[in-house]
Amino acid sequence: MNAPSGQRKPAGLASVEHLHDFDDIIDTRSPAEFALDHVPGAINCPALDDAQRAEIGTLYKQVSPFVAKRRGAALVAINIGRHLLERFQDKGPDWRPLIYCWRGGKRSGAFVTVFRQIGWDAHQLEGGYKAYRREALARLAALPARFDFRVLSGPTGSAKSRVLEALAAAGEQVLDLEALAAHKGSVLGRQPGVEQPSQKLFESRLLRALDRLDPARPVYAEAESRRIGMITVPEPLIERLRAAACIRIEASAQARTEFLLRDYDYMTRDAEGLIERLERLIELRGRDTVGAWCALARDGQWPALVAALLEQHYDPLYRRSQNGNYQGHHDAPVVAADSLDDAGIVRLAQRIAALNPG
Repeated sequence: MNAPSGQRKPAGLASVEHLHDFDDIIDTRSPAEFALDHVPGAINCPALDDAQRAEIGTLYKQVSPFVAKRRGAALVAINIGRHLLERFQDKGPDWRPLIYCWRGGKRSGAFVTVFRQIGWDAHQLEGGYKAYRREALARLAALPARFDFRVLSGPTGSAKSRVLEALAAAGEQVLDLEALAAHKGSVLGRQPGVEQPSQKLFESRLLRALDRLDPARPVYAEAESRRIGMITVPEPLIERLRAAACIRIEASAQARTEFLLRDYDYMTRDAEGLIERLERLIELRGRDTVGAWCALARDGQWPALVAALLEQHYDPLYRRSQNGNYQGHHDAPVVAADSLDDAGIVRLAQRIAALNPG
């Protein structure tokens, strides 16, 4: 993306490889565009908000491009002035922002023009968000091969995500895909009041997480399927994880049941919502089996329900998926846990960190 040899990039234009050279990154697209995905760390200062963008698009198609541009220029000028007053009055003369829109066109160009007139060394991202997105996909394809992943496996309820948190707290490197995807990775994994990011935003979060890792040190991750809720893990990463050394956590059904009752305690407060999600498994597990689970939920028999779900649904899935997908699972060192309370999870993390699998 550099300028051809012998040519100098126009003043105020920067390419994707210089994203980290600026004090702030400003996304001038609409809030809806920003919500779908954005450059990590960017702040949203819309040239046009969602309603204004729709209005200008309608004028362009139904009236004329000239009328749309005239109206759009007025709205953009008002919005730039508002952002200057509300967000940038504390910026000194040495402030260097990088500004982008969809393709590096008029929206970000208007900001750069005004900001440079003020005296700030503002730059426009060449190619805009689209250039960033191309670069992000290319880097997501290449980065996973650089890391020494150590994959935690173990049946549902083995506290793998909590062990990752304990490893991170102890200073180990961790890639927590479920946290990035805002989902616990099963049909019951949607967290109340938390929306999953879009696929593109997940990939931007993932890229930022990978960028922060040191290839010289091991990286702990959880054995995931290709799908985490509505999110798909990029193929180069999932294949790298499946070829990595594994560490297998083993805990009793009782310990796992007790852990899940704590970790999913919010489900006991919404039996009907839980039943609705359980009924999605009828095709897989049969109406009679799912009906029995739903009856346990209606009666508030939570330990019995969790035990039944582990035995009849999650453990069979685990045996098929881990043995078939993760090359290192069968010969992985086993770390047994007699308790999965907070102290037990810390002890488990300490023992895992002391291992050198593979």
